[in-house]
Amino acid sequence: MDGLARKVFGDPEQALAYVESRAAGQRLTLLDVGGYFAPVLEHLHARFSGELVGVVEDTENGHQRYIERFTGQGKKPPCPIFSVARSPLKDPEDYLVGQSVVFSTEALVRSRDDILNGRPACVIGYGKLGRSIAAMLHAKHVGVTVYDVDPVRRVQALSQGYRTAATLAEALSGAGIVVCATGNLALREDDFSRVSNGAYIASVTSSDDELELSALNGLYSRTAVEPNVTRYTRTGHYFYVLADGNAVNFLHGASVGAFILLVQAEIVAALALLATGSHDPDICELPPQSGSGLRLPG
Repeated sequence: MDGLARKVFGDPEQALAYVESRAAGQRLTLLDVGGYFAPVLEHLHARFSGELVGVVEDTENGHQRYIERFTGQGKKPPCPIFSVARSPLKDPEDYLVGQSVVFSTEALVRSRDDILNGRPACVIGYGKLGRSIAAMLHAKHVGVTVYDVDPVRRVQALSQGYRTAATLAEALSGAGIVVCATGNLALREDDFSRVSNGAYIASVTSSDDELELSALNGLYSRTAVEPNVTRYTRTGHYFYVLADGNAVNFLHGASVGAFILLVQAEIVAALALLATGSHDPDICELPPQSGSGLRLPG
């Protein structure tokens, strides 16, 4: 297994060299988990010695990256991109991932002889993962405040019994547990100063996607106080970051049981469609039934 990093795929020539080293001259479909190939896809398609058939993307974070790279700039991708991120088959997985995030967050908090109870929680992002996280925290009798940039999602959270905040600063105020579930930099440099003293910060995805921790270099000192628990300190202010800001549930296997097979089956179906047919270069979802037309994601 190759040890890969996002920075490799941020450089078009490094990405091309890696692909050539593994599949030179062949028909190639890229299976992506997080939009790693989005920045270099055009370069790969134009320069690869074989045929780049298409991409299958698994995650909402990656889906957003491809949308931003192509649709957001008013252009088509160079090859078809099938996304399973918003498939109804992924709903059970996302729900269980949210549960595993809370499990791992609590395990790390308890590693410091601390508990969730008595610590108000802030959930940033009320998509599928955020909803599951909020529900699990509520089931553990933790008070939950939800913040989402989308006012409709805030209304949904309010209707489901959660306290909501109109601003991120309001949501962070007094929160002892902060769970970031946006995939789109939930906390930027200026936001960390609003995090309550002693709060624990957990993420559901890669640190560079969810937390702007690099901006804190020189502003805060870092101390590992327990395995996977880092204390950030400056005069008069401190907080804890779990798992270095990466997906906290990966520390405990991130298991969702057999439900993962539903999504894996859809990924295989997408790979088969790309391998056996010709498709327009666009960002698409699989059809509900085999043989029907593709549908563009909303």
